[in-house]
Amino acid sequence: MDELIWTGSLNHRYAIRGSVGLYDTTLRDGEQTVGVVLDPDDKLEIARLLDELGIERIEAGFPRVSDDDWQAVAKIAAAGLRAEVWGFSRAVPADLEALVELGVEYSVIESPISDLKLDAIGVSRETMLERIAKAMRFAAEHDIHAAFFGVDSTRADPAFFRQVYETAVEAGAKEVVVVDTLGIASPEAVTDLVGATGQYVDGLPVHFHGHNDFGLATASAVAAVRAGASWVHGTINGMGERAGNANLGEVALTLRALYGVESNLRLDRIRAVAERVRELSGYELEPWKPVTGDTLYRRESGAVASQFHDPPSIEPYSSELVGAERAIVLGKKSGLDSIRIKADELGLDVPEERRAEVLAAVKNLGAEQRRLVTDDEFRSIVAG
Repeated sequence: MDELIWTGSLNHRYAIRGSVGLYDTTLRDGEQTVGVVLDPDDKLEIARLLDELGIERIEAGFPRVSDDDWQAVAKIAAAGLRAEVWGFSRAVPADLEALVELGVEYSVIESPISDLKLDAIGVSRETMLERIAKAMRFAAEHDIHAAFFGVDSTRADPAFFRQVYETAVEAGAKEVVVVDTLGIASPEAVTDLVGATGQYVDGLPVHFHGHNDFGLATASAVAAVRAGASWVHGTINGMGERAGNANLGEVALTLRALYGVESNLRLDRIRAVAERVRELSGYELEPWKPVTGDTLYRRESGAVASQFHDPPSIEPYSSELVGAERAIVLGKKSGLDSIRIKADELGLDVPEERRAEVLAAVKNLGAEQRRLVTDDEFRSIVAG
């Protein structure tokens, strides 16, 4: 894959190497995007797409939220996916009993642990510790492989954070999740907290679950991996509450291309999966988004078009790497090379002496209409 990545040598000294697992929470945390509603069949389709994409762990949902969520978890658990199917539960008996009834073998079990959260729900630290220990014992007794998920980890009192995570492990948690619920942690803080957590839990797998409220979800995911995180949580397209979650496509590409960290995610399938999830969810994406954006490999600028024949000169990674198509488009910012390339593409004869005239017409139309010039419009301009 290295021949498809053109980032130069600048990052080599910062390489992490190794590999990391990807844990997808599109069907639970992602569906919490405002206005998004996915029915059980939608979720099953997405789960199958995630499985084909190479995601190793798929969070099927929170079964106690609604009957639809219950059905979705049941369908996905019975779908015969290669990926591990995980549930989501609070540290309360009814949630845990639902997992047992559904036969879910893996689950994150959440509890708020910051004083801000505890005060908001009127629960003391001592009571929450008791709930966490009881929930983890229940999971262990019922053969549920549980990962403790401390909500608002990054705003918890450090001493209480340590007490909580050690308590969860002593009671039977097999893995733990450091959770930046509101996306407030800097990458440096994530490095320190994930590294410390690994020591508190004596080497058990540590996950990182980050949100993007300050635009740092990908950077924080990288920081977590550098500190020893075994799993990174995220969603397709970064969907989720407020500013969303870490975008798994961006995380996987960044780790691979800039830090030499491998994952099982099939980058050549990410754009197709991202588009289908977008369609099912009913939202639009910024066209300039990394990895999946519509304009990522479309070139309007004449200055760039002059180098279009040499992709490494104008792109940091190949379109082939992410399953995209390169294209020259025409508009106000086009140049003479744009005209030549587009004419060749469409099989049109535009002699060199006519290119300036055609370019002027293209630029005028693009400026007047405030949009790109279509291929049919270009044909009409050439026809005169």
